[in-house]
Amino acid sequence: MRILILNSGSSSIKFQLFDMPSATVLCSGLVERIGLPNATINYKTDTQNIKNEIDIPDHKIGLQLIASYLLNSDIGVIKVASEIEVVGHRVVHGGSTFAETVEINNEVKNKIEKLSALAPLHNPANLQGILVSEEIFIKAKQVAVFDTSFHQTMPVEAYKYAIPNAFLDEHQIRVYGFHGTSHKYVSEKANEFLGKQDTKIITIHLGNGCSMTAIENGKSIDHTLGFAPMNGLIMGTRSGDIDPAVIFYTVKSLGYSLDEVNSLLQKESGMLGLTGYSDLRDIESEAELGNIDCQQALQMSAYRIKKFIGSYAAVMNGLDAIVFTAGIGENSDVMRKLVCSELEYFGIELDQDKNEVRSKDTRDISQNSSKVKILVIPTDEELEIAKQSYQLILQIK
Repeated sequence: MRILILNSGSSSIKFQLFDMPSATVLCSGLVERIGLPNATINYKTDTQNIKNEIDIPDHKIGLQLIASYLLNSDIGVIKVASEIEVVGHRVVHGGSTFAETVEINNEVKNKIEKLSALAPLHNPANLQGILVSEEIFIKAKQVAVFDTSFHQTMPVEAYKYAIPNAFLDEHQIRVYGFHGTSHKYVSEKANEFLGKQDTKIITIHLGNGCSMTAIENGKSIDHTLGFAPMNGLIMGTRSGDIDPAVIFYTVKSLGYSLDEVNSLLQKESGMLGLTGYSDLRDIESEAELGNIDCQQALQMSAYRIKKFIGSYAAVMNGLDAIVFTAGIGENSDVMRKLVCSELEYFGIELDQDKNEVRSKDTRDISQNSSKVKILVIPTDEELEIAKQSYQLILQIK
Protein backbone atom coordinates (compact mmCIF):
# COMPACT_ATOMS: atom_id res chain seq x y z
CA MET A 1 0.00 0.00 0.00
CA ARG A 2 1.44 3.37 -1.03
CA ILE A 3 0.75 6.09 1.49
CA LEU A 4 1.66 9.75 0.94
CA ILE A 5 2.15 11.72 4.14
CA LEU A 6 1.67 15.48 4.19
CA ASN A 7 2.85 17.40 7.24
CA SER A 8 1.94 21.06 6.78
CA GLY A 9 3.56 23.32 9.35
CA SER A 10 3.18 27.06 9.78
CA SER A 11 5.87 27.80 7.16
CA SER A 12 6.77 24.40 5.72
CA ILE A 13 5.42 21.17 4.23
CA LYS A 14 7.21 17.90 4.85
CA PHE A 15 6.24 14.97 2.67
CA GLN A 16 7.13 11.31 2.34
CA LEU A 17 5.77 8.53 0.17
CA PHE A 18 5.83 5.16 1.93
CA ASP A 19 5.31 1.61 0.77
CA MET A 20 3.54 0.03 3.73
CA PRO A 21 3.77 -2.07 5.82
CA SER A 22 7.50 -2.31 5.06
CA ALA A 23 7.83 1.46 5.73
CA THR A 24 10.06 1.75 2.64
CA VAL A 25 10.49 5.42 1.72
CA LEU A 26 10.01 5.91 -2.03
CA CYS A 27 10.64 9.65 -1.88
CA SER A 28 10.76 12.44 0.67
CA GLY A 29 11.17 16.14 0.77
CA LEU A 30 10.57 19.48 2.33
CA VAL A 31 9.08 22.72 1.14
CA GLU A 32 10.28 25.44 3.50
CA ARG A 33 10.22 29.18 4.07
CA ILE A 34 6.71 29.38 2.57
CA GLY A 35 5.74 33.01 2.14
CA LEU A 36 9.31 34.16 2.81
CA PRO A 37 12.17 35.13 0.48
CA ASN A 38 14.36 32.28 -0.73
CA ALA A 39 11.69 29.59 -0.37
CA THR A 40 12.96 26.15 -1.40
CA ILE A 41 11.87 22.62 -2.20
CA ASN A 42 14.03 19.62 -1.39
CA TYR A 43 13.13 16.36 -3.15
CA LYS A 44 14.90 13.05 -2.58
CA THR A 45 14.66 9.55 -4.04
CA ASP A 46 17.18 6.70 -4.16
CA THR A 47 18.75 8.28 -7.24
CA GLN A 48 17.84 11.96 -6.97
CA ASN A 49 18.64 14.73 -4.52
CA ILE A 50 17.20 17.96 -5.84
CA LYS A 51 17.04 21.37 -4.20
CA ASN A 52 15.45 24.31 -5.98
CA GLU A 53 14.84 27.85 -4.85
CA ILE A 54 11.43 29.00 -6.04
CA ASP A 55 8.72 31.50 -5.15
CA ILE A 56 6.19 29.70 -2.91
CA PRO A 57 3.71 32.30 -1.65
CA ASP A 58 1.34 29.93 0.14
CA HIS A 59 0.67 26.30 1.08
CA LYS A 60 -1.56 25.61 -1.91
CA ILE A 61 1.26 26.43 -4.34
CA GLY A 62 3.63 24.32 -2.23
CA LEU A 63 1.33 21.29 -2.37
CA GLN A 64 0.82 21.61 -6.10
CA LEU A 65 4.59 21.76 -6.50
CA ILE A 66 5.03 18.53 -4.52
CA ALA A 67 2.47 16.76 -6.72
CA SER A 68 4.26 17.91 -9.87
CA TYR A 69 7.54 16.42 -8.62
CA LEU A 70 5.90 13.09 -7.70
CA LEU A 71 4.35 12.79 -11.17
CA ASN A 72 7.27 14.18 -13.17
CA SER A 73 8.30 11.82 -16.01
CA ASP A 74 12.01 12.24 -15.26
CA ILE A 75 12.27 12.46 -11.46
CA GLY A 76 8.87 11.24 -10.25
CA VAL A 77 8.20 7.96 -8.45
CA ILE A 78 4.63 7.41 -9.67
CA LYS A 79 3.20 7.44 -13.16
CA VAL A 80 -0.40 8.20 -12.25
CA ALA A 81 -1.97 9.71 -9.16
CA SER A 82 -4.09 6.59 -8.55
CA GLU A 83 -0.97 4.67 -7.46
CA ILE A 84 -1.30 6.46 -4.13
CA GLU A 85 -3.99 4.64 -2.15
CA VAL A 86 -3.91 6.73 1.03
CA VAL A 87 -2.93 10.29 1.91
CA GLY A 88 -2.24 10.77 5.61
CA HIS A 89 -2.46 14.31 6.91
CA ARG A 90 -1.06 15.82 10.06
CA VAL A 91 -3.77 17.99 11.60
CA VAL A 92 -2.71 20.15 14.53
CA HIS A 93 -5.92 20.72 16.49
CA GLY A 94 -8.54 18.04 17.02
CA GLY A 95 -10.16 19.67 20.04
CA SER A 96 -12.20 17.31 22.18
CA THR A 97 -13.79 15.86 19.04
CA PHE A 98 -10.91 13.75 17.76
CA ALA A 99 -9.05 11.48 20.16
CA GLU A 100 -8.14 8.97 17.44
CA THR A 101 -6.99 8.84 13.82
CA VAL A 102 -9.96 9.12 11.42
CA GLU A 103 -10.84 8.79 7.77
CA ILE A 104 -11.68 12.22 6.39
CA ASN A 105 -15.19 13.05 5.21
CA ASN A 106 -17.13 16.30 4.91
CA GLU A 107 -18.04 16.27 8.60
CA VAL A 108 -14.38 15.89 9.58
CA LYS A 109 -13.35 18.73 7.26
CA ASN A 110 -16.02 21.00 8.69
CA LYS A 111 -14.84 20.32 12.24
CA ILE A 112 -11.20 20.90 11.28
CA GLU A 113 -12.24 24.23 9.77
CA LYS A 114 -14.16 25.23 12.90
CA LEU A 115 -11.10 24.44 15.01
CA SER A 116 -8.98 26.76 12.85
CA ALA A 117 -9.74 29.59 15.28
CA LEU A 118 -7.71 27.66 17.86
CA ALA A 119 -4.77 26.92 15.52
CA PRO A 120 -4.85 29.71 12.92
CA LEU A 121 -1.29 29.12 11.72
CA HIS A 122 -1.82 25.39 11.22
CA ASN A 123 -5.34 24.05 10.79
CA PRO A 124 -6.02 26.20 7.69
CA ALA A 125 -2.80 24.87 6.13
CA ASN A 126 -3.72 21.32 7.16
CA LEU A 127 -7.18 21.70 5.63
CA GLN A 128 -5.71 23.19 2.46
CA GLY A 129 -3.52 20.10 2.16
CA ILE A 130 -6.60 17.89 2.44
CA LEU A 131 -8.57 19.83 -0.17
CA VAL A 132 -5.72 19.96 -2.69
CA SER A 133 -4.86 16.26 -2.26
CA GLU A 134 -8.52 15.36 -2.81
CA GLU A 135 -8.32 17.15 -6.16
CA ILE A 136 -5.06 15.48 -7.18
CA PHE A 137 -5.38 12.00 -5.63
CA ILE A 138 -9.04 11.41 -6.39
CA LYS A 139 -9.13 7.69 -5.61
CA ALA A 140 -7.05 7.84 -2.42
CA LYS A 141 -8.52 7.60 1.05
CA GLN A 142 -7.73 10.71 3.07
CA VAL A 143 -6.76 10.17 6.72
CA ALA A 144 -6.25 12.71 9.54
CA VAL A 145 -3.83 12.16 12.41
CA PHE A 146 -4.18 14.77 15.15
CA ASP A 147 -1.39 16.38 17.16
CA THR A 148 -3.66 16.55 20.17
CA SER A 149 -4.35 12.79 20.46
CA PHE A 150 -1.14 11.81 22.30
CA HIS A 151 -1.86 14.26 25.11
CA GLN A 152 -5.26 12.81 26.05
CA THR A 153 -3.50 10.98 28.91
CA MET A 154 -2.74 14.20 30.80
CA PRO A 155 -4.30 14.21 34.30
CA VAL A 156 -6.98 16.75 35.13
CA GLU A 157 -4.62 18.84 37.26
CA ALA A 158 -2.48 19.36 34.15
CA TYR A 159 -5.16 20.03 31.54
CA LYS A 160 -7.78 21.98 33.51
CA TYR A 161 -7.62 25.77 33.75
CA ALA A 162 -8.46 27.57 37.01
CA ILE A 163 -11.55 29.23 35.59
CA PRO A 164 -15.22 28.40 36.31
CA ASN A 165 -15.97 24.72 35.69
CA ALA A 166 -18.58 25.50 33.05
CA PHE A 167 -15.89 26.58 30.61
CA LEU A 168 -14.57 23.02 30.58
CA ASP A 169 -17.88 21.21 30.98
CA GLU A 170 -19.83 23.20 28.41
CA HIS A 171 -17.20 24.70 26.10
CA GLN A 172 -14.31 22.18 26.35
CA ILE A 173 -11.78 24.92 27.17
CA ARG A 174 -8.72 23.06 28.43
CA VAL A 175 -5.11 22.21 27.65
CA TYR A 176 -4.99 20.01 24.55
CA GLY A 177 -1.29 19.86 23.72
CA PHE A 178 0.31 19.65 20.27
CA HIS A 179 3.19 18.12 18.27
CA GLY A 180 1.83 14.84 19.62
CA THR A 181 3.10 12.62 16.79
CA SER A 182 6.62 13.98 17.26
CA HIS A 183 6.65 13.65 21.06
CA LYS A 184 5.22 10.14 20.85
CA TYR A 185 7.72 9.01 18.23
CA VAL A 186 10.88 10.32 19.91
CA SER A 187 9.81 9.19 23.39
CA GLU A 188 9.43 5.64 22.10
CA LYS A 189 12.86 5.90 20.46
CA ALA A 190 14.29 7.20 23.73
CA ASN A 191 12.86 4.25 25.65
CA GLU A 192 14.43 1.89 23.11
CA PHE A 193 17.78 3.64 23.59
CA LEU A 194 17.49 3.52 27.40
CA GLY A 195 16.42 -0.12 27.27
CA LYS A 196 13.38 0.28 29.49
CA GLN A 197 9.78 1.49 29.44
CA ASP A 198 9.39 2.80 33.00
CA THR A 199 11.05 6.13 32.25
CA LYS A 200 10.73 9.81 33.07
CA ILE A 201 11.56 11.85 29.98
CA ILE A 202 11.25 15.44 28.84
CA THR A 203 10.95 15.76 25.07
CA ILE A 204 11.90 19.16 23.60
CA HIS A 205 10.50 19.80 20.12
CA LEU A 206 12.16 22.91 18.69
CA GLY A 207 11.22 24.18 15.25
CA ASN A 208 9.33 27.20 13.98
CA GLY A 209 6.79 25.96 16.51
CA CYS A 210 8.16 24.75 19.85
CA SER A 211 6.87 22.61 22.70
CA MET A 212 7.94 20.37 25.56
CA THR A 213 6.27 17.32 27.06
CA ALA A 214 6.72 15.53 30.36
CA ILE A 215 6.38 11.81 29.55
CA GLU A 216 6.17 9.21 32.27
CA ASN A 217 6.13 5.52 31.35
CA GLY A 218 5.36 6.39 27.74
CA LYS A 219 2.39 8.66 28.51
CA SER A 220 2.10 12.42 28.25
CA ILE A 221 1.41 13.93 31.66
CA ASP A 222 2.10 17.62 30.98
CA HIS A 223 2.83 19.86 28.02
CA THR A 224 3.80 23.47 27.34
CA LEU A 225 1.21 24.29 24.66
CA GLY A 226 -2.38 24.62 25.76
CA PHE A 227 -5.83 25.40 24.35
CA ALA A 228 -4.17 26.62 21.16
CA PRO A 229 -0.55 26.28 19.97
CA MET A 230 0.74 29.71 21.02
CA ASN A 231 1.78 29.62 24.68
CA GLY A 232 4.78 28.10 26.43
CA LEU A 233 8.12 28.45 24.67
CA ILE A 234 9.28 31.32 22.47
CA MET A 235 8.65 30.35 18.85
CA GLY A 236 9.42 31.63 15.36
CA THR A 237 6.59 34.16 15.24
CA ARG A 238 4.58 33.28 18.37
CA SER A 239 5.16 34.91 21.74
CA GLY A 240 4.81 31.89 23.98
CA ASP A 241 3.79 32.62 27.57
CA ILE A 242 2.61 36.17 28.20
CA ASP A 243 0.66 37.83 31.01
CA PRO A 244 -2.99 38.03 29.85
CA ALA A 245 -3.08 41.56 31.27
CA VAL A 246 -0.89 42.63 28.35
CA ILE A 247 -3.75 41.78 25.98
CA PHE A 248 -6.22 43.92 27.91
CA TYR A 249 -3.73 46.78 28.11
CA THR A 250 -2.99 46.80 24.37
CA VAL A 251 -6.72 46.89 23.63
CA LYS A 252 -7.88 49.40 26.26
CA SER A 253 -4.85 51.70 26.46
CA LEU A 254 -3.05 51.35 23.13
CA GLY A 255 -6.09 51.14 20.87
CA TYR A 256 -5.46 47.70 19.37
CA SER A 257 -8.39 45.60 18.20
CA LEU A 258 -8.62 41.99 19.35
CA ASP A 259 -7.81 40.82 15.80
CA GLU A 260 -4.70 43.01 15.80
CA VAL A 261 -3.56 41.62 19.15
CA ASN A 262 -4.13 38.07 17.88
CA SER A 263 -2.04 38.80 14.79
CA LEU A 264 0.61 40.46 16.96
CA LEU A 265 1.01 37.44 19.24
CA GLN A 266 0.69 34.80 16.53
CA LYS A 267 2.53 36.27 13.54
CA GLU A 268 4.66 39.21 14.68
CA SER A 269 6.14 38.10 17.99
CA GLY A 270 8.54 35.38 19.15
CA MET A 271 11.93 35.41 17.47
CA LEU A 272 10.61 37.59 14.65
CA GLY A 273 9.47 40.28 17.05
CA LEU A 274 12.72 40.14 19.02
CA THR A 275 15.14 40.08 16.09
CA GLY A 276 13.41 40.75 12.77
CA TYR A 277 14.10 37.10 11.79
CA SER A 278 11.90 34.04 12.29
CA ASP A 279 14.42 31.44 11.07
CA LEU A 280 16.90 30.41 13.78
CA ARG A 281 19.65 29.88 11.20
CA ASP A 282 19.48 33.58 10.36
CA ILE A 283 19.40 34.52 14.05
CA GLU A 284 22.44 32.41 14.92
CA SER A 285 24.38 33.88 11.99
CA GLU A 286 23.53 37.41 13.07
CA ALA A 287 24.38 36.63 16.69
CA GLU A 288 27.84 35.48 15.62
CA LEU A 289 28.28 38.82 13.85
CA GLY A 290 27.55 40.66 17.09
CA ASN A 291 23.84 41.43 16.71
CA ILE A 292 22.78 42.14 20.31
CA ASP A 293 19.08 41.52 19.69
CA CYS A 294 19.81 38.08 18.24
CA GLN A 295 22.17 37.18 21.07
CA GLN A 296 19.57 38.19 23.62
CA ALA A 297 16.78 36.30 21.84
CA LEU A 298 18.81 33.07 21.94
CA GLN A 299 19.38 33.52 25.66
CA MET A 300 15.68 34.23 26.25
CA SER A 301 14.64 31.12 24.35
CA ALA A 302 17.05 28.90 26.26
CA TYR A 303 15.98 30.44 29.57
CA ARG A 304 12.33 29.61 28.89
CA ILE A 305 13.22 25.99 28.05
CA LYS A 306 15.23 25.67 31.28
CA LYS A 307 12.25 26.81 33.33
CA PHE A 308 10.13 23.99 31.97
CA ILE A 309 12.88 21.41 32.46
CA GLY A 310 12.90 22.33 36.14
CA SER A 311 9.13 22.27 36.51
CA TYR A 312 8.68 18.96 34.68
CA ALA A 313 11.46 17.29 36.66
CA ALA A 314 9.56 18.37 39.78
CA VAL A 315 6.20 17.10 38.47
CA MET A 316 7.66 13.67 37.65
CA ASN A 317 9.85 13.59 40.78
CA GLY A 318 12.81 12.51 38.70
CA LEU A 319 14.33 12.50 35.26
CA ASP A 320 16.01 9.85 33.12
CA ALA A 321 16.60 11.83 29.93
CA ILE A 322 15.91 15.00 28.02
CA VAL A 323 15.40 14.68 24.28
CA PHE A 324 16.07 17.37 21.66
CA THR A 325 14.23 16.95 18.39
CA ALA A 326 12.82 18.74 15.29
CA GLY A 327 14.67 21.18 13.03
CA ILE A 328 16.29 23.33 15.70
CA GLY A 329 16.58 20.66 18.37
CA GLU A 330 18.34 18.26 16.00
CA ASN A 331 20.62 20.74 14.23
CA SER A 332 21.44 23.65 16.54
CA ASP A 333 24.37 22.78 18.80
CA VAL A 334 24.25 26.44 19.87
CA MET A 335 20.75 26.16 21.31
CA ARG A 336 21.45 22.79 22.95
CA LYS A 337 24.54 24.27 24.64
CA LEU A 338 22.62 27.29 25.91
CA VAL A 339 19.81 25.11 27.27
CA CYS A 340 22.06 22.58 29.00
CA SER A 341 24.46 25.06 30.63
CA GLU A 342 24.28 25.34 34.42
CA LEU A 343 21.91 22.43 34.92
CA GLU A 344 24.35 20.29 36.91
CA TYR A 345 22.01 20.42 39.91
CA PHE A 346 19.58 18.30 37.91
CA GLY A 347 22.32 15.88 36.85
CA ILE A 348 22.40 17.30 33.31
CA GLU A 349 25.97 17.62 31.99
CA LEU A 350 26.60 18.27 28.30
CA ASP A 351 29.64 16.97 26.42
CA GLN A 352 30.38 19.80 24.00
CA ASP A 353 32.49 17.67 21.66
CA LYS A 354 29.63 15.19 21.26
CA ASN A 355 27.20 18.09 20.92
CA GLU A 356 29.00 19.41 17.84
CA VAL A 357 28.90 16.08 15.97
CA ARG A 358 26.22 15.89 13.25
CA SER A 359 24.35 12.63 12.79
CA LYS A 360 20.98 11.39 11.55
CA ASP A 361 20.89 8.69 14.22
CA THR A 362 19.90 8.80 17.88
CA ARG A 363 22.87 10.00 19.87
CA ASP A 364 23.82 10.65 23.47
CA ILE A 365 25.57 14.03 23.89
CA SER A 366 25.89 13.93 27.67
CA GLN A 367 29.09 13.50 29.64
CA ASN A 368 29.81 10.05 31.05
CA SER A 369 29.26 11.47 34.54
CA SER A 370 25.84 12.91 33.67
CA LYS A 371 23.05 11.32 35.71
CA VAL A 372 20.51 12.39 33.10
CA LYS A 373 20.98 11.38 29.46
CA ILE A 374 20.91 14.18 26.91
CA LEU A 375 19.66 12.67 23.68
CA VAL A 376 19.29 14.05 20.17
CA ILE A 377 16.67 12.02 18.31
CA PRO A 378 15.58 12.91 14.78
CA THR A 379 11.81 12.99 14.74
CA ASP A 380 9.87 11.19 12.06
CA GLU A 381 6.33 12.44 12.32
CA GLU A 382 5.69 11.22 8.80
CA LEU A 383 6.50 7.60 9.67
CA GLU A 384 4.33 7.81 12.77
CA ILE A 385 1.45 9.21 10.68
CA ALA A 386 1.99 6.50 8.05
CA LYS A 387 1.79 3.76 10.70
CA GLN A 388 -1.41 5.16 12.18
CA SER A 389 -2.96 5.69 8.72
CA TYR A 390 -2.10 2.14 7.64
CA GLN A 391 -3.55 0.63 10.82
CA LEU A 392 -6.77 2.61 10.36
CA ILE A 393 -7.21 1.49 6.73
CA LEU A 394 -6.68 -2.14 7.75
CA GLN A 395 -9.44 -1.75 10.35
CA ILE A 396 -11.80 -0.19 7.81
CA LYS A 397 -11.16 -2.98 5.31
